[in-house]
Amino acid sequence: MKKIVVIGSGAAGAKSASKAKRLDFKNHVEIFTKDIYTSVSLCGLPYFIEGSVKDINDLIVRTPEQFLQNGIPVYTQYELQEILPDKNCVVLNGNHIFYDELILALGANVNMPDIENIDCDNVFTLHSIEDALKIKSYMTNAKKVLIIGAGYIAIELAQAFIKNDINVVMSAHSNTMLTSFDDDFSHLIQNNIAKIAKDKIEIRLNEKITSFEKVNNSFKKAFTATGEAIEADFCVISTGITPNVEIAKKSGIKIGSTGAIYVDNKMRTNIQNIYAAGDCAEKYSIITKKPLYIGLGAIANKEGRIAAINAVGNSLENFDGILASAITGFFNLTISKTGLSLKRALELSSEVNLEPISVTVEKKDKAGYMPNSNTMTLKIIADKRSGELLGAQGLGCANIAQRINTITSLLKTRATVNELLDLDLAYAPPFSGSIDPVLTAAYKLKELLNN
Repeated sequence: MKKIVVIGSGAAGAKSASKAKRLDFKNHVEIFTKDIYTSVSLCGLPYFIEGSVKDINDLIVRTPEQFLQNGIPVYTQYELQEILPDKNCVVLNGNHIFYDELILALGANVNMPDIENIDCDNVFTLHSIEDALKIKSYMTNAKKVLIIGAGYIAIELAQAFIKNDINVVMSAHSNTMLTSFDDDFSHLIQNNIAKIAKDKIEIRLNEKITSFEKVNNSFKKAFTATGEAIEADFCVISTGITPNVEIAKKSGIKIGSTGAIYVDNKMRTNIQNIYAAGDCAEKYSIITKKPLYIGLGAIANKEGRIAAINAVGNSLENFDGILASAITGFFNLTISKTGLSLKRALELSSEVNLEPISVTVEKKDKAGYMPNSNTMTLKIIADKRSGELLGAQGLGCANIAQRINTITSLLKTRATVNELLDLDLAYAPPFSGSIDPVLTAAYKLKELLNN
């Protein structure tokens, strides 16, 4: 029997605790979290604000009472203060808690920009149930919102506010939306969003907000670096996350090159009996074998599972890395990617011996004579030297996801363009043309490979 202490109750923490208990019910597994709510689906928060999720409690996957029913006590509002590896001990709220195995699922913090008067009462972030409830309450009488940031959550929030008849100003320091996409694809995404939302959204890129005009602890105007004023009823900061690693770092736990906790493929840190998983832990690219950082709930679940298996120790299992696959939507527009972008592949070309090439195709998502057929845009990236697939980006209706997932499956096996062409993809007029857009792109890639 082991005592396994889990710090954090998000996707990674909840999964690791549950898995450790299921593997051996004799294990004493405890969760400590600084939060009030446990096992929250943070990805669902924009949809609660939007109104498609009616009850905030629907986003709570498991309550402390439910954990306890499975033999896992949960201690909420316990702040991690210190890790003492030489004593197999952590300090939380002044209490010394001893462990045989420790799993750190510390999550991440909102990456707050340097803006004067950012502490205004009507400036919000979205990283918890409490945040979502505040925004939902405040937006009731609002007509205009400023969103700072242009990533996945910013896009989902823009949809949420527009559906509630609130005009959106989206301001970002970057020169494109969704910077993990190639610039040409990002511009295409921006143009599609602007077309769908029409006069409901104003997208302002290459812009830095420097201050809020503060009156009675609230703001009505934000000012840019050029002195331009942007009026809004409230603001949501959506500028990404930073891994929560400070206490781990002070305890001697190694921090990787991305700023997250270094782990091996068994989710072990550099200190014996201490594991890390989820948004606090560094990831590795399946394609390049290089470290990277991204915070996604699906990845956190997988890592939590692996950390638990290896902490229990009955058998060992590896986590082989990620492809940074992602998907989001804006009304009827679906946006998705997997693997390397062309620009990232070019940046790494000399380091990992690549000669990246890409093709972009526009094609109907189903037979053109079928009703409600839509144009999808698909970009596939490959290595000219080896023919291996490197990544893909897609934009269109909902079924663009199946095309991206097809490429995702192949990337894991280091498949080539020729092997993609060998796929026997399902066809019927309501679902695809007789030559699927994926295969059309592959034929064009093959032409480039042969030149």
